[in-house]
Amino acid sequence: MPLPSLTFALAFALLFSMHSASAEPQPEALEDLLVPIPVTESLYYFKGSINQRTYENQGFNLNTGFVVTDAGVVVIDTGPSFLVARGIEAAIGTVTEQPIVAAINTGSQDHRWLGNGYFADQGIPIIASYRTVRTQQEHAASQVQRLQEILGESFADTRPVHASDPVTEDHHRFTVGSAEFALIYGGDAHFPGDVMVWLPQHRVVFSGDIVYLDRLTGIHPWSSVLGLQQAFQTLEALDPEIVVPGHGYLGDLDQARAQTGDYYDFLIEEIQASLENWEDLGTTVDRLADAPQFRELLHYEFWHRVNVNHSYLQLETSP
Repeated sequence: MPLPSLTFALAFALLFSMHSASAEPQPEALEDLLVPIPVTESLYYFKGSINQRTYENQGFNLNTGFVVTDAGVVVIDTGPSFLVARGIEAAIGTVTEQPIVAAINTGSQDHRWLGNGYFADQGIPIIASYRTVRTQQEHAASQVQRLQEILGESFADTRPVHASDPVTEDHHRFTVGSAEFALIYGGDAHFPGDVMVWLPQHRVVFSGDIVYLDRLTGIHPWSSVLGLQQAFQTLEALDPEIVVPGHGYLGDLDQARAQTGDYYDFLIEEIQASLENWEDLGTTVDRLADAPQFRELLHYEFWHRVNVNHSYLQLETSP
């Protein structure tokens, strides 16, 4: 498959210019979010809300995507519910008549995989790492309960469905028609078992929750800041021309490095220095509370101190 044509290169440049205007109000209603945005001539993404899950956005506060191949469409992440997955299918139908032939999960956070059931009901295979499936199974009950509370009747028919034949390799290459894909595990990340999807013919990577743009990433108790750093380095080594982040506008590798990779390095380097100097948790959180290079990212005020706290606790006990 060719690299972006001039038309798509111009569209990509326009999207890059939009990236800098991310502070402006963005669509929140699901019907406005499920709009296919071209990345290359046969590759699209859906830009979800960069705010929290709400009934209005139907929990679609992530980026998903799809690849149109000569043998059918491959979906990348299935959304948080049966209803949203059905909406993804309908939106894909506005740009191609090709059938959906596979759906990939990049991670185990609720909005990346709870739409699996809709596609599985149609006999469409789910492609996921065994690491991802294991974490999905561990978190399924709590994720279903949480989304039921937010989405109410809109969550009807949603059920946890996992890949029936999970991928066992950490770098799994496969083809659909003439299109090449790679499912790559670079380290336990936002959730254990997160992966990225590399499309070498396009020089495009779907990062899942390894990269956030426009908003600050969150380090959960189950996240691994060291794994996130390692996964980002794995992504960086691919040298992609375009990064479709887990959240925010698509960008290039320099943007991903500045807004995400540098943040992981900042947390690890500063906290390791604190531990070497016997600086306690409270003192470290206070010392690192102001990180002006990341302050303009959405949700900085909520997440940054939390991230320092969780990262300190992880690094304190790491070998």
